[in-house]
Parts: sequence; structure tokens; C-alpha cells
Amino acid sequence: MPHHPWAPPRKPSAASRLRPAAPAPATAATLWAIVATALFAALLLGDGAGVNLLLVAVPATLAGAFAARAAGRRIRPWTLVWAVGGAALLAVPALSDAGWPTFLAIVAAIGLTGFALHGGRGWTSMLLGPVGLFDSVGGGMLWVWRGARQRADGSRGRWGPILRTALIALGLLVVFGALFAGADAAFADLLGSLMPDISLEQAPWRTLCFLLGLFGAIAVARTAAAPLRWDRLAVTPGKARGRLEWALPLVVLNLLFAAFNAIQLAVLFGGYDKVLSETGLTYAEYARQGFWQLLTATLLTLVVIGLALRWAPRTDAGDRRLVRAVLGTLCVLTLVVVASALRRMDLYVDAYGLTRLRISVATMEIWLGVALLLIMAAGIWGARLLPRALAASAAGFVLVFGLIQPDAVIARQNVDRHERLDRIDVHYLQGLSADAVPALDRLPEPLRSCALVEIDAQLREDEGGWYATSLAETRAREILEARPVTRTPDECGPSSREEEGYDPEADPYGAP
Repeated sequence: MPHHPWAPPRKPSAASRLRPAAPAPATAATLWAIVATALFAALLLGDGAGVNLLLVAVPATLAGAFAARAAGRRIRPWTLVWAVGGAALLAVPALSDAGWPTFLAIVAAIGLTGFALHGGRGWTSMLLGPVGLFDSVGGGMLWVWRGARQRADGSRGRWGPILRTALIALGLLVVFGALFAGADAAFADLLGSLMPDISLEQAPWRTLCFLLGLFGAIAVARTAAAPLRWDRLAVTPGKARGRLEWALPLVVLNLLFAAFNAIQLAVLFGGYDKVLSETGLTYAEYARQGFWQLLTATLLTLVVIGLALRWAPRTDAGDRRLVRAVLGTLCVLTLVVVASALRRMDLYVDAYGLTRLRISVATMEIWLGVALLLIMAAGIWGARLLPRALAASAAGFVLVFGLIQPDAVIARQNVDRHERLDRIDVHYLQGLSADAVPALDRLPEPLRSCALVEIDAQLREDEGGWYATSLAETRAREILEARPVTRTPDECGPSSREEEGYDPEADPYGAP
């Protein structure tokens, strides 16, 4: 319906502000990079995660680079930061065998990819950047189709020779490769380790990986060509409150934190005996009593700080000084809560050993402390870089968490604890990944074989190609070949936790 000439001008919708103009059809270089990504994904991703993720990411990155260059976009410093960070995160599965750090690293890498492609520095860009990748899949398919049709119309006479050349080369490789493999067993073994399994049984899974690589590369390229402008999505500040209305609840909260922290500091600096004698609790029970509450209190404090900043008074310099004083005090007091929670977890681990859940929540608590320090720094020097700093710190913690190989840390701590206290939960250690093999190899027999029996069986079943084998798996196989496991699962029997003095009802943080 035409717009009436005397009507007031229409305001642009939120969608029109976010979406840029449609880009030109995809270039030939972008199309070939997308096809290469899909083929690499189909051939390499079917056997597990390893260096193959980095190999698949190379053509996908090229697709985004070609599309961005064709659209006239320039590489900025923060784009390089996010891109390098994403590549580093994809190195985690090449080094570690554990699935849970690998999953976190892949999710974080996808998030950094969204930051790199969209740009922006505000809260909306950091929170919604990865969403734009999924938004680009639908429009990206039409964009790629238009580019493919345009290239096909201009080069119809060249497709025939290209296809014939590719088919001839493939036929020569298959025929002579089969002949050489039949003539020499060593060459056959080498060829089998280098080439992926392309049997009919793998066809459905390979097809799914092909589509995943195809749509992923399309999303990357289309976003690079025309990203959503998340920074244009303005978030209006809340209505400023009066000083008393805003500050009084926070001052009361600060007093509560100060009273709690006074007790925590007394306990932290040698008051355990008195507290335990008055409460009748053991060290482990005291640690278990409040860790989750303290973790929740830390998370809620960040929410309180965010809401307080939204309604903070900001009329003059006195208001800004008040905001910094009240919220700065709250951040400092919350840091003491973080230290108390970590100390409780340390006591608990000393009593019951380290598990995946315990190391995960402890790492999260440490990151929350870093987030508080970044918020305090933003209160002093300005919050312009705060969204990027929080996103970068979170990605950095995921990267470090994967690189330290938490399963190896868990195994080392439990082995050290066994050497000190002669107590160990072998049944739990059986569920760890190949990352734990070097530490578990220190155990005496038959504990060593019982701890490694499940890992050894898993490694024998997962004989993937070089591209899907991590460095930790290779090291574990070398150790187990030099010192084979001498027990079977039946000989190891069920877990003997109760015989070791382990009370599962008293350990709510234990693994299921």
C-alpha cells in the first residue's frame, strides 16, 4: 500500500535497522570454499573429534574471508582476536581426549566466530552475535544459489573439461592405489590409516556431516558478507532513581556481606577449630554446607550489580561517586565470598577427592571472581571495553580449562591422595578419558589395571584415523602398549566405596 504523502514519516522497524542491504551474489572463490568445507566435513568428521575440526575450519574461514573481501569489509584488530581465539579453542580436541572440555571449546569457538563476523562492541553484539550465524542459513542458501547460477551461466563451456579431468584423476587414484595396496601390506596399512572409511554403512553419517559442513560454511560466508548490525539495537537506560531509594538497599546488602565475611575471614585465618567445636561439624561437612549457596550468592550479586547500574542516579559527579563507592564495596565483599567458596571446595576435595563436577564449579567460581575484577576496573577506567573483556575472559577460561586436561588433573589429585591416605575410588576413575592414563599409570597393581581397564577397552574400540586421534590418545596407547592391563572388568569387581569409608549420602557432589 503506498505511503500517504501527508502522513508522518514511518519509523524504521527494528528488523530493518539490524539488516543491511542484500549483498551481491557469492563469488566463485566463496562457492569453492563452501564446497571444500562440506567435502572435508563429510570425509573427516565421521570418526570423532581431533585435528579434523581445524582442517574443516580452514576452508570455512576462507569462505568467510572471500565473502567479506567481495563485500568490501576490512579486517579489524578485534576480528583477529576473536578468530585466533576460535582457532585456539579448536585445538583442544586435537590435544585432549575428554569429550566435555571439547564440547565447551566447540561452543565457545562458535561464539567467537559470531563475534568475529559481526563486529560490534556493545552488550547486544556480545550477547546476540552468535545468533546471527543461524539467521544467515536461510538467506545464505538463496544467496549461494544466485551466485552458483550466475557463475554457471558465464562458464557453461568450462564445466565439461573440469568434470572430465576430476573423474580421470579420481579413477587413476583408485585403480593404482588398489594395485599398490595389494602389492605391499605396509603401503596398505599406511593408506588405510590416511584414508577415511567411506563404506556404505557410513553413508548416512557422512551425509549428515556433509550437510553440517555445507550449512555451516554458508552461514559463515553469508554473515561475513552482510552481518546483522546488533549495535544498532539500542537498549534504553532505566529511569534513574533517587539516591536514597537506590543506595539504601545496597548499603544494607553491603552490611550483610560484611558481617558474613567477618566470620569467613576469622575461619580462613585459623578459626576452624572453634567453629567446628561449636557446630559439631567435620571439615568436609562444613565445606559441603555452604558451597552451592555461596556460588548462588556470587551469581545473584552480578545480577544485582547489573540492575543497580540500570537505575543508578547519574545527574552529577556526586551521583557517580556514590555509585562507584557502593558498588565497588559490594564487589570487594563479593570477592571475599568467592575466596570462601573456593576454600570450602578445597576442604571438600581434600576429604573426598576431585571429580568433574567439582573442578567445573570451582573453575566457574574463579571466573566469576575475574568478572568482578573486570567490573571494578570498568568502574574506574570506564565500561567501554567491558562486554568484550567479559567475553574474552570467558573464552580464555574455556581454553585454559581444555588445555590443562581436567581429567588428567582429576587423576593426578586422586592418585596423590591415595599415596597420602591410601584411599581411592577406582570405579569413578574408570570413567575418565585417555587424558588420565599417565597419572593412573602411577598406581600400584592391581589398582592400576582396574583403573585403566575401561579406558584400555575404549581405546581398542576407537581406532579412528590420524585426523580423529588426539595427542592424549596417542600417548595413552603408548603407555598401555608398554605396560598392558592385566585385569578384566569382572576381576576388578564393583566399586568398594563403602569399604574405603566413603559415604555416598554424605557426598552430594559425587558423580552419579
